[in-house]
Amino acid sequence: MKRSTEPQILTLSEYESKRVLVGYGGVISQEVLVQDPSEAGRAATDIGLPVVLKLCGARIAHKTERQLVRLGLDTAQAVERAAHELWARRRDDDGEVGLLVAEMVAGQRELIAGMVRDPQFGPCVLLGLGGVLTEVLGDVVFALAPLSHTQARAMVEGLRFEHLVTQPFRGEEPVDLDALADLLVGLGRLAVERPDIESVDVNPLIVVDGKPIAVDALVVTNTTLHTRPPVQRHAPEDILERFRPLFHPRGVVVAGASSHPGKFGFVSLHNLRRFGYQGEIFPVNRDGAEILGQSSYRTVEEIPPDKADLVFVCTPAAANVELLRSCAKIGVRAAFVASGGYREAGEEGRRLENELVATAQELGMLLAGPNGQGVISTPVSMCAQIVAPYPPAGRLSVVSQSGNLLSAFLNYSVQTGVGVNKAISAGNSAHTNIADYLEYFTADPDTDVVLAYLEGVPDGPHFIDAVRGLTQRKPLVVVKGGAAAEGQRAALSHTGSLATDDRVFDGLCRQFGVLRAPTIEHAFEWAATLATQPLPQGRRVVVFTTVGGWGVLTADACAQAGLDLIPLPQDLVETISTLVPARWSHNNPIDLAGGETRDTVPQVLDLVCGHPEVDAVLHLGLGIQAATAHGFKGGMFYPDYGLERMAGFHENQERRYATAAAEASDRHQKPVLTTTELVYTAAEYGNAGPLAVREAGRVCYPSAHRAVAALRAAIEYAEFRRRYDTTE
Repeated sequence: MKRSTEPQILTLSEYESKRVLVGYGGVISQEVLVQDPSEAGRAATDIGLPVVLKLCGARIAHKTERQLVRLGLDTAQAVERAAHELWARRRDDDGEVGLLVAEMVAGQRELIAGMVRDPQFGPCVLLGLGGVLTEVLGDVVFALAPLSHTQARAMVEGLRFEHLVTQPFRGEEPVDLDALADLLVGLGRLAVERPDIESVDVNPLIVVDGKPIAVDALVVTNTTLHTRPPVQRHAPEDILERFRPLFHPRGVVVAGASSHPGKFGFVSLHNLRRFGYQGEIFPVNRDGAEILGQSSYRTVEEIPPDKADLVFVCTPAAANVELLRSCAKIGVRAAFVASGGYREAGEEGRRLENELVATAQELGMLLAGPNGQGVISTPVSMCAQIVAPYPPAGRLSVVSQSGNLLSAFLNYSVQTGVGVNKAISAGNSAHTNIADYLEYFTADPDTDVVLAYLEGVPDGPHFIDAVRGLTQRKPLVVVKGGAAAEGQRAALSHTGSLATDDRVFDGLCRQFGVLRAPTIEHAFEWAATLATQPLPQGRRVVVFTTVGGWGVLTADACAQAGLDLIPLPQDLVETISTLVPARWSHNNPIDLAGGETRDTVPQVLDLVCGHPEVDAVLHLGLGIQAATAHGFKGGMFYPDYGLERMAGFHENQERRYATAAAEASDRHQKPVLTTTELVYTAAEYGNAGPLAVREAGRVCYPSAHRAVAALRAAIEYAEFRRRYDTTE
């Protein structure tokens, strides 16, 4: 569709705006537009007193500020007097105006709804608390248009003051969520069907008998039609083949290999060899130097053809176009460019980057980077990176727009033992961006969970399409940086001014089941939990602890996270009472109060996990006995006085508890999250409890609050999947 080069933005009057809204399911109050003050009283009588009177015109956007609204007019004479007063307030620049006589709508709650076109992601629907609360609280949520009825209802859950919508308020019934969803779906449909409309602002929506009634509206039109080309989609087998040379290469060329241990060309070659890459390695050094006991090639042309699929590039930016051409001649089909000096270096660097991309496209070569840290693929033992570390193998895959944050995720993998399948630093994403990697991980049979760090989304529609396809099949955990520096839309309406970059992105995550983590630590733990634990079937949680204070704090954390800390089922109470003395807690949290014997903890874990009324278990107190053993073993009295035997018993028990938690989880297919602050002593002196959790392939959480946050994330994804599987 042809675009105008000089768009004209026009506002519709309130009356005209409401006519548009009604065509898409909006409900408005009774109203009449009159052109003469003398007609206002009769119109008010026909509608039914009391009424609201407004001066109405396309150029009048801020009626309240100009005192152009009169409320609660209860006689025809009062209406006529007010009409003449308002008529006298007309200004020359108001253009054509009329008097809007409307039914007086009264309610205790006011909402705001609307539509705005985000420059990155396209049309978005807004919902929030309206009236004066719009500016005071800024409690609003967004979803991308079009949206389903289920997605519209789910928007309510994103409001901080959700209870003002879903619960009775000051004697009024809850908002009719179906009616509210109908309006939001209609706004999404309007965004698609009316590309000439820039934004819609419905504020306030007054709740009357549970129904949201639009008492004011503003529609902004734009003569430039908002159209975007459709996202090009590829078959999974084509995506896998495109990325095969990057993640499963037969051989790797290291261009710019160096004999100096301080150079990237040395470190990348070292890491490929050190961690046992399964294919052939072809170092290229212009002097033909021997590096790490292996001779190098002086030029790429010396390398036998069809032996290498990937080139890892550490050569200067100015040399890399010709390097790609040489590599293509020997069958290389993918390049990871670690070299800097591109877009991040200024205009000349931008020119070089554009030339590099054009060359890769011409050659049909996948280009990762430039200015990237590296790529890891544990299925082929490939660590093609200019830094450490190399993680253990697993089912979690990672993509990051920051190299050092990729390293942070990999360090957590090494620390916890929860393995990684593939990981890549996207660098400048000049040719292959975050969305491309998400599409690949969706198709990749070796990836179960995806973890991503990103700061910007240059191609919003592609990103949305990739996210939608991924989260229908696999969890995606995201950390997004740069929120504090992002902009706010300049707009003529509340809807536009509220549409900050971060709010829109947050709405996207909520709508498509993306788990947005607040920190790097949370992000890894959430992803690792999803990669190693069964998905919970509900929110019913039991806390099992051998330490009372932690149990109380964990119960508080569950309540704050919206988890259901259920009363302990009576049959569980009766069974546990046969295993321990009567002083145990008899409730949830389960605190055995020191009454357990050698086998009690594994027995109770299995009983609780297997109970049909329990969806998840939080297991606290691991490592205390092993800490006692450490105190014994490090003192002057060890190994005498029975300390050696008791230390061994304590450590063996800790291993049994950790193993029992994992086995109960696997047997009953329910998450069991083990938590202890003593996780840090695993590295310090080898605490047997946390070490056994690691050996079982699971995360040991350093605090109950972190475990609760991870469990909440898993529950949210499980609920998203159930909604998706039911409605789509």
